[in-house]
Amino acid sequence: MTHSFDALILGGGAAGLMCAIEAGKRGRRVAVLERADRLGKKILISGGGRCNFTNLYCRPENFISANPHFAKSALARYTPADFIALVEKHNIPYHEKTLGQLFCDRSSRDILNMLEAECRQAGVSIFLNTKIHEAEHTNEFIVRTANGEFKAPALVVATGGLSIPKIGATPFGYDLARQFGLAIREPWPGLVPLVLSKEDCFRYCDLAGVSADVIASCDGQEFREKMLITHRGLSGPAILQISSYWKPPQPIKIDLAPGREVTAAFRDSAASRSLSTLRTELRKALPHRLAERWLEAQAPNSWTNQALAELEKQIHGWVVSPAGTEGYEKAEVTAGGVDTDELSAKTMESRKVSGLFFIGEVVDVTGHLGGFNFQWAWASGAATGRAL
Repeated sequence: MTHSFDALILGGGAAGLMCAIEAGKRGRRVAVLERADRLGKKILISGGGRCNFTNLYCRPENFISANPHFAKSALARYTPADFIALVEKHNIPYHEKTLGQLFCDRSSRDILNMLEAECRQAGVSIFLNTKIHEAEHTNEFIVRTANGEFKAPALVVATGGLSIPKIGATPFGYDLARQFGLAIREPWPGLVPLVLSKEDCFRYCDLAGVSADVIASCDGQEFREKMLITHRGLSGPAILQISSYWKPPQPIKIDLAPGREVTAAFRDSAASRSLSTLRTELRKALPHRLAERWLEAQAPNSWTNQALAELEKQIHGWVVSPAGTEGYEKAEVTAGGVDTDELSAKTMESRKVSGLFFIGEVVDVTGHLGGFNFQWAWASGAATGRAL
């Protein structure tokens, strides 16, 4: 059986649904082909089930790409305020958590219900359980599936990245890009917990669950947020943020006492220069167990001013050399992807193949933690939807 449409969208996630809505509102006959048994699986699990759907302070600087200017056009034309207006139109209660991060009061299901309702209103056809066998381009695009053949003059690839394979992530979008001659920036896991070396894990990982406010820095970037010790290494917002910039064998620096001078108390009285006093001071900045454990490994070998200055430096620049990451299984996003040099920044259309578009996570644009990746999905999806 052959189905004919104006546009085929591969993938029923955030970017694909937004694209379908915008194209449908313009009277285009649109089909969304989703290989899973339901739409928006990643939307449902995001933000601990509350969906951190955008960020009030979204700026191009919040994104990683080989071309830092590429995302500017789409982000300027579909802003957080535009998505918030849609959320409010559907009377979805939401709140700001921290740092401009907006979450649903109830559940992620509210956002997915909203997108599905908008798709219905825009006349979008949804095909679930539709696994694609092949796609080709003649005078139009032909997509063959177990359910039949789909034809359209426009094909939009919104298949996501490699993150969280247990909910269906595959390299299909990258394979399709290569099939049509587009270059790929080598993907890597982003916003992912880090695994410590055996030695560091032996020393710290029994403190799993302990967290502290730190500044994590690497590759000229730094983030001040919480760090969490896990059974295998480090996680928490500060670590997830810096992980997107980390490549082995780079070290990561961690400031364990941001804005504090831990050894300041030692300046007045030489008599108080002892490990117990130092432990007391460090406990003011860190959870007690972490302060004690860290000092066991880094205790000063003397109490001279020079030794204390060196210790102060170590507290604000603890050097950790991760053994690796928890990989795509635990990564919130996939960094890298379809090279932005291959695409129009205004429409996301391939420069090589007319009518072929790539949007969302499959593109080499990756947001920081905190709603930025959803905003890229909405913005890139809207850019293409309005161009179809």
